[in-house]
Amino acid sequence: MLPLPPNADEEAVSIVHALYTDGITAKKGAFSREFAERMREDIEAAFEEARSRPNGAVGRGPKRWYVEIHPEQLRGFVEIVDHPWFGKVCASVLGPDYQIVEVGFDIPFAGAVNQPWHRDFPMPETTRREGRLTSLAFNLTAVDTEQDMGPFEIAPGTQWDWSEDFGHEMFPPKPYYPRYEERAVRKYPQMGDISARSALTIHRGTKNFSQKSRPVLVIGVDAPGAGNAEHHDLAVTRDYWEQLPQSVRDHLVCPIVDQLTPISQKHTIEGLVMGEAE
Repeated sequence: MLPLPPNADEEAVSIVHALYTDGITAKKGAFSREFAERMREDIEAAFEEARSRPNGAVGRGPKRWYVEIHPEQLRGFVEIVDHPWFGKVCASVLGPDYQIVEVGFDIPFAGAVNQPWHRDFPMPETTRREGRLTSLAFNLTAVDTEQDMGPFEIAPGTQWDWSEDFGHEMFPPKPYYPRYEERAVRKYPQMGDISARSALTIHRGTKNFSQKSRPVLVIGVDAPGAGNAEHHDLAVTRDYWEQLPQSVRDHLVCPIVDQLTPISQKHTIEGLVMGEAE
């Protein structure tokens, strides 16, 4: 029985079904290509800034970095989180009081290799006991994804997999790999597309054979009480907060500060297991 919201329409039912079965869903062409180009400019600027200071970027394997940013470093932040599809996915799966807890991006460059199969954090007890999803990860590509660029690979339906054998509760051991390889689906999003997935669904970045980078924006969203906000350092300035529409303020639970402090990336277990980027 799917945990559908009250009075769910056809689209909401489809969204919940996709995330509770495959573990991923998407909206093609939600934004313009021009929007994606501006997003890439902001990602590249944030990456240069992050790489200029200690712990500004964390390695997630050879030639692959992850960087967390503040919302106002991204010109299109409001357009993304106020998009009707974004809001509908969040409310349908996480409830009307969903919370935006993370903004960041992942960049695999030329030379990035296959990551180990993994989920992004240990399975919450609520999910294991009740079979209920308490968080989502949204991804927006800044480029048109091609076969040789190391596309994202996901094993549908594996958001419910759990075993004491998982390293750090996140990394299935290599004898489990055939299960994920036989289910593996590679994704080729284009500029303007947006996807939503359970970060528990087993996935990996694949080897980048090209000379191009593949930057992808990440926005993390929680159900109330999920607790992922404590792992992130999201903040907004007072001036920025005052300009936000109420529809965004309602879901942005983070400190309001006079001046932003650059985020120091936490060297998570995921980063340590996958190795530094260089």
